[in-house]
Amino acid sequence: MTRTIIESRTKTAIIGFDEPFCVIGERINPTGRKILNEELERGDFSRVEADALAQVAAGANVLDINSGAVFSNKMAEDPRYADNNFVEPTLMPELVKRVQAVTDCPLCIDSSVPGALENGLAAAEGRPLLNSVTGEEERLELVLPLVKKYNVPVVAISNDDTGISEDPDVRFAVAKKIVERAADFGIPAHDIVVDPLVMPVGAMGTAGLQVFALVRRLRDELGVNTTCGASNISFGLPNRHGINNAFLPMAITAGMTSAIMNPVAVPIGPKRLAEKRAEVEAAGIVLPEGMDDETFCRLFGLGSTKPRAGKEMEAIRAANFLMNNDDGGAAWIEFNKQPPKAGQESRGRAGRTGGRRRRA
Repeated sequence: MTRTIIESRTKTAIIGFDEPFCVIGERINPTGRKILNEELERGDFSRVEADALAQVAAGANVLDINSGAVFSNKMAEDPRYADNNFVEPTLMPELVKRVQAVTDCPLCIDSSVPGALENGLAAAEGRPLLNSVTGEEERLELVLPLVKKYNVPVVAISNDDTGISEDPDVRFAVAKKIVERAADFGIPAHDIVVDPLVMPVGAMGTAGLQVFALVRRLRDELGVNTTCGASNISFGLPNRHGINNAFLPMAITAGMTSAIMNPVAVPIGPKRLAEKRAEVEAAGIVLPEGMDDETFCRLFGLGSTKPRAGKEMEAIRAANFLMNNDDGGAAWIEFNKQPPKAGQESRGRAGRTGGRRRRA
């Protein structure tokens, strides 16, 4: 069965037909993140490091690193900073090094700039995933030699010089073209992870059915693993997590083997916490004196003040169990263990510190 191997210096992640679903954490990406862009422009990588650790803690198997930053202040001083071909090749290896310094999770090097891809590959330890190649002729000629040179797997996105087709047969044909062109470079199909392009179901009612059918064809006819931007399916809709939570297990059942997604639930911020406390007080509810914020959040169903695994991760782990890719349900049981309350982290049975006491 097809297995795509991604490695760090010490760890291995496997994308495969009979493997647990592979979660590729998407948070290390400055696109649309104003504060992160500003921090990176100042050379501050603390948020990148925190995002890396939070995603691994939430269950990410691979960390995607995207270097598409916009340095607005530097751009005003030096017009070269308006060109990603100037910014990304320098930023990418620094991002890779910073992430590797805090975690040994395997990486996915993500950029539209070939120079950034190569510099990221050179800085990465092990065998990262490369993101991405498309069916565009120029892109094929630039990226596939890098894939061969560094002997790494690659994400293949099903669009070409004509753009993104709404016809799933056309998207399949593009994927087939990429697999065949990769073979010309000596790159095996098991090192191609196809992104069949998930369309928003709010704009195209058949989007879910299309991608499920496409995934089955990609698996059965081309023998390749698949991935997607998981949140694309719910774009523009209310309760996006509800849509995503249904989509992911259905995609897994159809044969999808990985997704690029955010595994972390957004923590409750101080503003929302203060608003909820005010609501509770206005309702005349008397709380125990000194109740901490985390206990308050759990009591009133707000979530958590700390980063934690999101609901999508719950859906994925349940699907792994149901698809018999979680031996004995061990991962499901571990995932659902209640964390210890504050101050009880080192307590054993019956709340005694250090576990069982020895008899005198």
